[in-house]
Amino acid sequence: MSDLKARPAPDAAPAAPASASRPRPRIRGVGEVAALVVLVVVFAVLNPGTFLTLDNLRTVLDQAALPLVIGVGATLVILMGSIDLSVEGVMGAAGMTFVLLSANDRNGLDLGLGAFVVAVAVGLALGLLTGLIHTLLKVPSFIVTLGVWYVGLGIATLLFGQAAIPFLTSDGLTSWPSDTTLGLPHSFLLAFVVVALGALVSRFTRLGRYAFAIGADEQIAQDNGVPVGRYKLYVFALAGGCSALAGIVGSLQLGAGAANVGIGNLFLTIAAVVIGGTALGGGKGGVLRTALGVVLLTVLNNGLILSGVSPNIQSAVSGVVLIVAIAAAGWAYRGRLRIAK
Repeated sequence: MSDLKARPAPDAAPAAPASASRPRPRIRGVGEVAALVVLVVVFAVLNPGTFLTLDNLRTVLDQAALPLVIGVGATLVILMGSIDLSVEGVMGAAGMTFVLLSANDRNGLDLGLGAFVVAVAVGLALGLLTGLIHTLLKVPSFIVTLGVWYVGLGIATLLFGQAAIPFLTSDGLTSWPSDTTLGLPHSFLLAFVVVALGALVSRFTRLGRYAFAIGADEQIAQDNGVPVGRYKLYVFALAGGCSALAGIVGSLQLGAGAANVGIGNLFLTIAAVVIGGTALGGGKGGVLRTALGVVLLTVLNNGLILSGVSPNIQSAVSGVVLIVAIAAAGWAYRGRLRIAK
């Protein structure tokens, strides 16, 4: 993957007048909200009896839950100017761990809440492994997280084994994601809490501020006393924990263990982060904007399904949307950006 790096301005460049250098005020998220409104109107017209219903709203919120949870960690990683491709592998490893440590039809183990704790710890450990290799060995995050993806997938495959699919035997567990409180599915309520906490962390804590600073200019951040390596570890571990939580919820939705429980979530999450306005080069964006991108893409996919569009065409449309979003995000900076291969 290519990284976008801003070219430093020449030292001898004359200073621009204050009125010229001051950026024009812009209401954040207006374009995304407008696109969401357009999608809702279009799909409501195309599917008048099915799209604007409470049942479909719950379906959309349930479908958005996993990428919302993953998006919190992914956004913080991208804010640092890095990338996390390990999502699906971590989800598989954590999901299989959770299922095999909960009440299931393969073994006699049932650790209750302990299964949740151990599964999240697996994600944290894989995220920490990513951070250590990236910071100590100076391996690009693209390469490290790609490798950790397959490490997690290998762990999940080993845990799955050659026996029959392990099904969860607790009806309370398997029905929890789709059960509702105040009319909203529990999976979405959990995602809402995670997004709210992620927004608070990114805006009001040192971890969030340092993620922005590292993404804006890592060397300047380090020169100003920011322990860059340590906070990269924290962010990658947090991202691993978010992926693990998503793997647990995905396994509950399936009602069984599956090594590929995270399939398809990486592309959707990265696309949502970019569409939401978080710069791939780091230093700009936010968790709430990613949440808006997730909702937009989820509504798009849901509307295409209700309209009877082929899955192949759905993938093509999602790819076009992602390309257009990246081009639009980088257009304003095209004169001072370069591609670092």
